[in-house]
Amino acid sequence: MKVGDRVRVTKSVIVYHNPSHRNEPFDAKGQEGEVIGFITEWHGRPVSANLPVLVQFDKKFRAHFREDELETL
Repeated sequence: MKVGDRVRVTKSVIVYHNPSHRNEPFDAKGQEGEVIGFITEWHGRPVSANLPVLVQFDKKFRAHFREDELETL
């Protein structure tokens, strides 16, 4: 998996920050988006993020995932 790949969420992941479902639980399973980054450093220091893969679904919605929660299309 690399930046620019199209991916689909394969596991049930509940998020609360989807603009279309504001402050409501939203299951991201089945959503398709594009990998826009991997979180490996913060202010030039290496970090070990729990959810390192950043995925953009639409213009206003993006979320962090583990690699095992995504499949490449």
